[in-house]
Amino acid sequence: MEVLLFGIAKDIVGSAQMDLSELKRPPSSVGELKDFLCGSFPEFGKLSSLAVAVNSEYAQDAVALEAGDEIAIIPPVSGG
Repeated sequence: MEVLLFGIAKDIVGSAQMDLSELKRPPSSVGELKDFLCGSFPEFGKLSSLAVAVNSEYAQDAVALEAGDEIAIIPPVSGG
């Protein structure tokens, strides 16, 4: 399960991608993934919003995750 990180999410993790397939129990839903991120990187809990895309489609917390999914973490964006 590959997770791509953008914007401030990339800064929080310190990398543009993460491989969660090596975890003993990878997240099985988008909601579990968000919980994992907030637990592992508390700065995620401070973001005003956090969008998740699974296989290039925005996904709600209840969406199930599969081993081969490509997941993108899309933090809030500000313009200037």
